[in-house]
Amino acid sequence: MTGTGTNQVTEIVLPGIVDPSGLQTRVRELPPPGPGQVVLRVEATGISFAEQQMRLGRYFDQPPFPFVPGYDAVGTVTATGDGVDGTLAGRRFAVITKVGGWATHVLVDAAALVPVPDGVDPAEAETVAVNGVTAYRMLFRVADVKAGQTIVVLGANGGVGSTLVQLGRHAGIRVIGTASERHHPLLEKLEAIPVDSRSPDMYRRIKSLAPDGVDAVFDHVGGDGLKKSWQLVRKGGTLVSYGTAALKNDTGSTQAVFMSLFAQLWTWHLSPNSRSARFYNFWAGEKRQETFRKRLSEDLTAVLGLLADGVITAQIAATFPLSEASKAMELAESRTVAGKVILIQE
Repeated sequence: MTGTGTNQVTEIVLPGIVDPSGLQTRVRELPPPGPGQVVLRVEATGISFAEQQMRLGRYFDQPPFPFVPGYDAVGTVTATGDGVDGTLAGRRFAVITKVGGWATHVLVDAAALVPVPDGVDPAEAETVAVNGVTAYRMLFRVADVKAGQTIVVLGANGGVGSTLVQLGRHAGIRVIGTASERHHPLLEKLEAIPVDSRSPDMYRRIKSLAPDGVDAVFDHVGGDGLKKSWQLVRKGGTLVSYGTAALKNDTGSTQAVFMSLFAQLWTWHLSPNSRSARFYNFWAGEKRQETFRKRLSEDLTAVLGLLADGVITAQIAATFPLSEASKAMELAESRTVAGKVILIQE
């Protein structure tokens, strides 16, 4: 093993279905990195909608309680295991963890590290890790939207939504974004057409802006509104579903919710109307680990490059020290912020 390493790690633990104030802090011994592993000193991690669902036990395929949340992290390598290039130590990387990122240090496979460009702040890089890859893939790989086309982004003020807006506008795509009125100045700054998400006439307003339909709708809300999103899609277009925010507080079976969602999307997808309905799964193809990691590295590198070049701007809602994860979670769940809430190393 090379590098300074660390003997202890402080982690934020989700012990079960609790309020944000129920998050716990744990200090434990951190084992040295094994073959092919590194110790990453976490400088920034974040709170995405996935962690909010995990808190309620409603994220599909989440681990059993208790566990350490944290879908992604950005930090500096402090120690390397056998078989790992020792020159990685001291360099900054981003990594997608799914869980475990809410910690001062994490053990990760060196093959999962993606270099952060010089000069990019770790908190800014964190905003476009899982959120940026999600937006990039949905826009260009799943929906394959082209310059001159029109898309609708629900929740355009959020972490994924605000990145979708920026990627779309940079590609010459017309973007209609929904958000509460308090966030309309941000959407206008990002050159999206804002629509009030709290208005009962939201879908009617979108239809007035695109009477012939749109080329893609990106819907993380689900629920009863998903059918209305589908009705916005024009011939040859795509509905991309990537969440069920409307059912976040539902007490029914999570598996039943997703099975119903998949069945509905599949029915629409197979209907003879020349439109596509897709569910975006970040972890699709994970079992082919080498190929999955290669594609993830390529996409995250592309997004970080766009951030470094100023093409997209990090939308940071607020930063909190890791020790204040409960307060950070409360703010993230308040539905009052634009962008992503970030946890930083103290």
